[in-house]
Amino acid sequence: MIFMLAGTSDARNLALELQSAGNAVTATVVTDSAASSLAEVGLPHLVGRLTAEEMATIITERGYRLVVDASHPFAEEASKNAMAAAEQANVPYIRYERAHEHYAHPLITVVKDYEEAAHLAAEKRGVIMLTTGSKTLATFTKVLNGLENTRVIARMLPRLDNMEKCEALGVAQRDIVAIQGPFSKELNEALFRQYDVTLMITKESGKVGSVDEKLDAALACGIETILIARPNIKYGQQYSTFEDVLQAVQNTL
Repeated sequence: MIFMLAGTSDARNLALELQSAGNAVTATVVTDSAASSLAEVGLPHLVGRLTAEEMATIITERGYRLVVDASHPFAEEASKNAMAAAEQANVPYIRYERAHEHYAHPLITVVKDYEEAAHLAAEKRGVIMLTTGSKTLATFTKVLNGLENTRVIARMLPRLDNMEKCEALGVAQRDIVAIQGPFSKELNEALFRQYDVTLMITKESGKVGSVDEKLDAALACGIETILIARPNIKYGQQYSTFEDVLQAVQNTL
């Protein structure tokens, strides 16, 4: 039995492959939307944010023999909790993470974290489109709100809690793009041109995370981009292909 951190489209597909290979898989996700996606394909799942202790209890009480962490590359806390839970429950831990991509272009600046991105954006100013989600919105608004010659456009999922967060942080309705992807290069270009964007901020989420479409669109429009690098976490057993994960699971169980 495998306890799996999921929540993304590639994690769901990996869970299906693990299941097809004869493994009993239970996926854990944070949002109801992700849970619905798993339910549609018949994957057993749990919904809700779990601490390391809660994960360890579930793993032990239900007899899971392996943790497969296929959470988002930027879900740093979830991965650390999963590693701690596996250690507490004395079961192996395997990490699946999308392959890293390397981008080199005069219009792309890579930074180490959200804070560095916010302060660099404050130096550049202009019309800034955030495509980094709602979780770290406050990191940007506390630095950028009220700056002269600066407008922040927040692009995020059309969820009630996101809209409430925007209101609490002083993001005007006219500066919210509430929309769910995937986004083509053409749609990204249209949004950039519609808002006269001069700077785009995004994360290195990999090809599956559609970062290529964002970057290609920004470059086509001549827009500068601040690209946030992935967290530097030592996972131990880490793989970037389904085949390698399946082989590692077979060797472990």
